[in-house]
Amino acid sequence: MQTVDRWFEDYEIGETRQTVGRTITEADIVLHAGQTGDFFPHHMDAEWAATQPFGQRIAHGTLILSVAVGMTAGEINPQAMSYGYDRIRFIRPVFIGDTITVTAEISEAVDDPKLPDARGHVHERVTVQNQRGETVLALVHLYLVNKRSRA
Repeated sequence: MQTVDRWFEDYEIGETRQTVGRTITEADIVLHAGQTGDFFPHHMDAEWAATQPFGQRIAHGTLILSVAVGMTAGEINPQAMSYGYDRIRFIRPVFIGDTITVTAEISEAVDDPKLPDARGHVHERVTVQNQRGETVLALVHLYLVNKRSRA
C-alpha cells in the first residue's frame, strides 16, 4: 500500500473507482462464521440450505460488507479516517463461487458541523456487483477528512 495525503478539498463529487474481482469461497464463509459466531444453517449447512428458496448456502452479508470495504482500501491517507457506514443493504445473496467487484463513487462532501474550518465529511456510495452485473450490496461509506486550512 502507498501513503497519499488527500485533503477534503481534493475530493470531487462523481469521481469513481472500480476494483478487480474477488471470488467468494467456502473458506471465506467458514472463517467468517468462526470469527463472528454466526453458524446459521443458511451459511453452513449445505443439505438444509438446499431445501430453502435459494437452494444453496449463502455468504454472510457482513462477510460481503467486510470484503467489499477491504477491496476499496488501496491507499493509506493520514488526512482521513473512516467515520462509519450508512444505508447498508444486502440486496441479493452471494453464493460460494460468485465473484464480486466494487464501485465506489464520491457522492457528497460537506463541512463538519463542529469544526467546519478544520475538517469535512466525504460520503462514498459503494456498490457491490456479482459476475452477472447484479447489485448484491449497497452502502454509503463516510469519511472524516482534514482540510488544508487546518495544516
